[in-house]
This record gives sequence, C-alpha cells and structure tokens, in this order.
Amino acid sequence: MRLGAPIAAVRSAGGGFTRAFAALITTQEGAKVFVKAAPRQDPNSHWYAREAAITTALPREVDAARPRWTMDHSGYFVLCLEAIDGHVPTLPWQPAELEATLTAWSTAAEALRTPTTPDLPPIAEIIRGEMSWWSEIAAGRERMPRTARNTVAPAHLGELADLEQTLPELVKGPGMMHGDLRIDNVMIDNDGRAHLCDWTWPTLGAPWFDAITLLISAFASGLDADAYLAPWGAPPPGVDGALAALSGYWLVRADGGPSSASPHSRQHQRFSGEQALSWLADRRGW
Repeated sequence: MRLGAPIAAVRSAGGGFTRAFAALITTQEGAKVFVKAAPRQDPNSHWYAREAAITTALPREVDAARPRWTMDHSGYFVLCLEAIDGHVPTLPWQPAELEATLTAWSTAAEALRTPTTPDLPPIAEIIRGEMSWWSEIAAGRERMPRTARNTVAPAHLGELADLEQTLPELVKGPGMMHGDLRIDNVMIDNDGRAHLCDWTWPTLGAPWFDAITLLISAFASGLDADAYLAPWGAPPPGVDGALAALSGYWLVRADGGPSSASPHSRQHQRFSGEQALSWLADRRGW
C-alpha cells in the first residue's frame, strides 16, 4: 500500500478547473497527502506526469509541494504530493495573504533565473500564437466575442491590438515562469506562508508577467494593483500589453460555449477577462 496505512478520510479539492480526481487524503495513522489521478487516456494524466517531473526539479527556495511518489496502475496515472496544511486565499484578497504570495513568487523567480526544466516554451511565442485575439478581431479574421461587446473593447480595438503586438518583445527573458499564477494555485499555510501549486505550464520570460496574472484578482478585490506591481519593474507598455493580451484571450475563450474541463471555467474566464480589461481601462483613462 503506497500510503502506508488504510485511508481514513478524503476531502476533495475545492478549487481548480479540471474534472480529474484531486483530494487531500488522511490515513488512519494521521498522515496526510494530496493526490491527483486521471485515466491514462485523459490529457490530465500527462499534465500530472509533467507536474511531477517539474516539481521534483524545483530549487529548494521555491515554496511548492514536492512529489512523494507516482503510480501508473489499472489505466490511471496517480501523483501523490506533500500535503500543505492551509487554505486557498479567498476573494477579496486579504493584503497579508497577497503580500505573502508575491513574496513567494519573488523568491521563486530569483531561484529560477536559471531554469530547472529544459526546453520550456518562451512566453513571447505563446503570446504571438495563442494570445493575440484583439489583433485577429481587428484584422477581421475573428468576430468580437459576445463577452466583450458591452465593454470598452469595441471602442478601443485598434489600441488593444497595438498593445498586444508590442508585448512579446517586452516580456522576453531567460528565467523560468510559473505560467499559471492565479489565486486558486496558491495555498496559505497555518503560519501565513504562501506555497505555489500546479506547476504544469512553466514558460520562459519576465517574472512580472506572472505577477500581473496574479494581481488581476487583487484589482478585482479593490486593492491598488499598480502599487503591488511597482517593485517588479515592469515597463508600462508591457503591463498594458499584458492586460490587453490576457483580456482578449480570456474573453474569447469565455464565449466558447460549455467547457469539458469544468462547468465553472467559462465563468472564471469571463470574470478574469473583464477585470483585466477594467484594470487596463483604469490605467489608460478609457
């Protein structure tokens, strides 16, 4: 038995946007682990295997749960991680938890200036290939998503397209990024320390881009997102470009109909896209 004792309790994870199994498991001896599992034919199984390899290689300075073991059995891939005794931050953000999370990412970004995972895709290429939707709309190759029609986007489409076109050059960098830094990928332990979870999509680029993706929910919480971002030294055109690219990406995806990943994913995408666009409009006086 890989857990060392019979299972006493299983508590399903409350966040995330996949239909795969993810739960905190407690054994009869009181040991706790976090387990993810998916059928081998499910793409999640490949993502979990990737996460196991990436988190194993992370420097010790990075606050993240490390794998205890993996198992490929009965058509399922299983990833067992260290359990973090804590909670996912709630909205609205509490300043102490946001500051702890930004500190954790700052420490991690410094440790990852030399990537520990080979062959990572540059974020600049991802932006050009997958996150330039305002440019596609402005060129007439895509329609304005219904989720954006009642926002500032139609009146500022040309500016949005220009901003996302300038972003790739500004966000280049040699360091390893988290790639999916958002509130539900953070755990705050009982000492108030933040741990960064779900290392499945790391990329190469400037760490301030990840700080922006996190701070969109801080802006939605009524906090001064620009003040929290200031220590990261992000160039203003890069900030505006990131918010433009992220808002277009999320709002287009939110207009895509029901998702097979999670019944809540479209709602999350629309909320995130609207907040990114609102932060950008606030910065530019739209």
